[in-house]
Amino acid sequence: MTLDKPAAAQEPSVLGAAPAALAATSATRPDADRRARAGNESVPPSVRAAASWSWRLLLIGAALAVLLWLIAQLKVVVVPVAIALLLTVLLTPLVGWLHRRLRLPRGAAAGLAVVALVAVVGTLLGLAGRSVVRGIGDLWSQASQGVDKILDWLATGPLQLSTDDMQTWVDRIQESASGASSSVLSGVVTGATTVGHVLAGAIIALFCTFFFLLDGRTIWAWVVGLLPRGSREHVHQAARRGVVTLGAYTRTQILVAAVDAIGIGVGAAILGLPLALPLAILVFLGSFVPIVGAVVTGSIAVLVALVAQGPGAALIMLAIVLGVQQLEGHVLQPFLMGHAVSLHPVAVLLSVAAGSFVAGIVGALFAVPIAAVLNTVVLYLHGHDKFPQLGTHDHVPVRGRGHPVLDRAVAQVAERESERDATERTDEELGAGEATGEDEAATVQGADDPPVQRADDRPGRGATADGGTR
Repeated sequence: MTLDKPAAAQEPSVLGAAPAALAATSATRPDADRRARAGNESVPPSVRAAASWSWRLLLIGAALAVLLWLIAQLKVVVVPVAIALLLTVLLTPLVGWLHRRLRLPRGAAAGLAVVALVAVVGTLLGLAGRSVVRGIGDLWSQASQGVDKILDWLATGPLQLSTDDMQTWVDRIQESASGASSSVLSGVVTGATTVGHVLAGAIIALFCTFFFLLDGRTIWAWVVGLLPRGSREHVHQAARRGVVTLGAYTRTQILVAAVDAIGIGVGAAILGLPLALPLAILVFLGSFVPIVGAVVTGSIAVLVALVAQGPGAALIMLAIVLGVQQLEGHVLQPFLMGHAVSLHPVAVLLSVAAGSFVAGIVGALFAVPIAAVLNTVVLYLHGHDKFPQLGTHDHVPVRGRGHPVLDRAVAQVAERESERDATERTDEELGAGEATGEDEAATVQGADDPPVQRADDRPGRGATADGGTR
């Protein structure tokens, strides 16, 4: 006959199972860690590094894609602001000269600079428009004569095309043109919308240019104040170098564009080509897109010479364009930009190609200045200062931790609360004085009068005369 063990005797074995389980679990953890380390060691370090770089690059690419998408959605605002930055860098020396030499107020100097810019651009556009109106008729007649010559060559030349074949091609072109009438109407509507956007962008650009010239440093201080305190000074000093680079690029491109426009315009005028002034202005504007713009606008000048005066004039015009571009590439660009905008021609070409692919003409226009500024800023943040002569004496004003308006509002609320607390304490003190009126009566009583004995303090009412108790 077996006797069951008491419950008290069974408890130690049950309680002892828990430490054993914990010991087994702790024993298995090193094995799991060893297996994990063995699994990591089985992956080559190069693969682990590539994986780490891959997910980081994917995150950076996603952030850049979102940023570009936002810029594309807000291009009506972003592009005028970017143009305003370029104009501000260009007009800042003029505003400083007006402010120092002529003793004009800062606002008046900025307004006068903007008005002068509008006057110069309006004058150029007016002259170009008048020249186009006068010369487009001659160019059209010359183009018609050129088309007739081409048709005659197709009929009598090596191809020996008959009149019926050429008429068939003309009929097809007319059918295509008539079938595209709806597209033309939609294009007109789109063009009207584009003109509206251009006007709105021009107004925004002029407005921002004026205030950047007037309060540019205050606006920049506010922007830098949004950053963490530890990075404000570094960002400010890097931005100063970036502004110098942007200014050097803008002034250099204007001078290079002027040289290109004068060279090609004078050559077209000597050859007697129609629309010489519009061609010069077109070359000037196209030269702001490095390499590509000069090639495209020079090709237009050669085509105009070909249509207007034939192959001989076209060859002479081609020689003029190539000579001007050689002067630009080998003399002007290295001498004027030099150290300020130290970008390799391959980097310039790739920047223009990427910018035009992402944002069209606007991207091609801003690709090189953005690349130049980023190059200067990134080099400075990594310890290479391209402009050590600037120094670090110029500091951005550091805004306090609080906001002036919010701090003032908080102080007013605290003052009102303290006044309310003081009023409540005064009311409580007055109420306590009314509740103890007999003490005030005792105070009014004369000093020689015997004290008034209350009924509760008389002997025989729960207390003796000597203060004892019964």
